[in-house]
Parts: sequence; C-alpha cells; structure tokens
Amino acid sequence: MRLPTTALTTLLREVRARIARELPGGRVIVVVDGTASRAVREFADGLAGVFDEVGVAVFRASAGDFLLPRAVRESQRAARTDARERHDIDIDTMRRVLVDPFRDGGQTSATTGFQLTAWDADRDAPAPARWVTGPADAALVVDGPLLGHPELCGLWDFSVWVDAGGARSGAPEAAASLVVDSADPARPEIRRNDRH
Repeated sequence: MRLPTTALTTLLREVRARIARELPGGRVIVVVDGTASRAVREFADGLAGVFDEVGVAVFRASAGDFLLPRAVRESQRAARTDARERHDIDIDTMRRVLVDPFRDGGQTSATTGFQLTAWDADRDAPAPARWVTGPADAALVVDGPLLGHPELCGLWDFSVWVDAGGARSGAPEAAASLVVDSADPARPEIRRNDRH
C-alpha cells in the first residue's frame, strides 16, 4: 500500500532509495537514532512503511525492547559518571537474538529465526520468546540510542541521525551515515555528513 505523499514520506522514500543504492539486495540493518526519542521512533516507523510500500520485507525493533534489568541499569548509572561509558541496552542479548540471527538468515535460506523483542520494560522481566523469520532480502529498522557506543558501530549497515532540534550530541551524529533535520516537521531535509 502506497503511503500518502507528504514532505516526510518524500524524504523517507529518498532515504530508502539511498539505502537500496548503497546496499542492493540481501539483508540490511538500519539504525535510527537522534535528539528526541518520539521523533526517532516515528521516523523509524515511517522508514519501515516506505520499505513495505515497495514490497520489501521489513521488520521493526526498538532498543527499548532490549534493556538491561532495571537494577543493573540503576547500578550502572550510579557507578559511572561519564554518560558515554554507560548504556541501558543489553548488547549481548540484542546481538544474540536479533542482529546475528537476522544477518545469518540471509545466508541460511532465511530459516534462521530472530526475536524483535527480548525485554518487557513494564514488567522488568524477559519478554516471551517469539521467533520470526524473513526472506533472504529483508530490512530490519531499529530505533534507539545506539550510535553513541563504539562497540556497536559495526552492527549496522546504515544509520540515520534524526535531529529534531535542541542540543546536538556530536559523536553519535558524526557516526551516522545520514543526518536528517526534522526540527521543522513540515519541511524535513537531509543533511549529509562530511564523511559521506
């Protein structure tokens, strides 16, 4: 189903086309990060929508569904004063049940299952395991605060930083494949990084 044409969907289609040019065929993992979690989530949902409208199998995940237990997060916050050294994401679990099996499925006749969620933040407990599979050509769009962690940078094929205005974050924005200025929702625009 074709999404209505708006300034945002036009921009999202441009981002999808760029990803397709740079990464034709196979499985692709796109991370969306930025200055405002709501804008990031909405952009990731929209990007998944424009992949779907052209028949690409697309899966959505959120870093918030791969959190460490609350007690671990609180302990980590108390122990580390430098925000760059701490994160709330259970990176090992995200790799083990989402990223690695999603990638492997492109090489194993798409039979390798992966999980789109592993942690229920409301219950502060593991989410029920729901394994899904997809075709060899598929996109996984993940939103959340993921670009600021050097140990994660090799996990993504493409990354988008959504600048919804406010304070700039520097390093995460610089790590993105593409920067989108969405401070004016009626006129979002692509700002390219120097390295791309």
